[in-house]
Amino acid sequence: MRNPFFRFKQFEVWHDRCAMKVGTDGVLLGAWVDVTRSKQVLDIGTGSGLIALMIAQRCDAQITGIDIDADAVGQACENADASPWSERIHISRADVAEFNEGKYDTIVSNPPFFCEQVHCPDRQRNAARHTESLTFECLLDAVKRLLTDDGSFSVIIPAGLIGSFTTSAAERHLYASRRTDVLTKPGVPPKRVLLTFCRSVRACDTDNLVIESSPRTYSPEFIQLIKDFYLHV
Repeated sequence: MRNPFFRFKQFEVWHDRCAMKVGTDGVLLGAWVDVTRSKQVLDIGTGSGLIALMIAQRCDAQITGIDIDADAVGQACENADASPWSERIHISRADVAEFNEGKYDTIVSNPPFFCEQVHCPDRQRNAARHTESLTFECLLDAVKRLLTDDGSFSVIIPAGLIGSFTTSAAERHLYASRRTDVLTKPGVPPKRVLLTFCRSVRACDTDNLVIESSPRTYSPEFIQLIKDFYLHV
């Protein structure tokens, strides 16, 4: 049986009632997003609250996490309440298409991305993983509406979807300013891309991140990124 919780250096994330468990994608985004100037953060599709908790550890911002799934929201609330930052993390059940609670200088999302016609049998996991529950267009419409003029939106998506995603973002006057291609090991094509968007056109800072330098051995750059979170690095 999969462990019902994941222990980090400063907090625990219980995820047995959540569709998507703690995974590398969420950890990457939570550690990578720039929060140096963040004051009001919105985590869209918060799930277990993992990214919200990571950001709370990294800065003093007020953090709002929203999700459409009631079980995930309940567990995210419990995780936030048990953390050292319970007074700064606020979790609520909401459909982002209808959410209109103020403006945020930092928006993050680890969105659903599987587009296959054959869906997995678990309804909750299916909703979390397939774009029919939160299309990229719906996500970007919400970002356009909720982001402050000088704010930033950060996301992790499959590398194969970067073209369509950035095109949809540009149609909403959101432009990539930072990009990290994530490779599982040296010499292979990237599987994920970390992206930050803002409202102004500017040069996009681009780099690569290799997760494993050799089988079962984290690369120095990945260790540097996640050293404040993983217990055994």
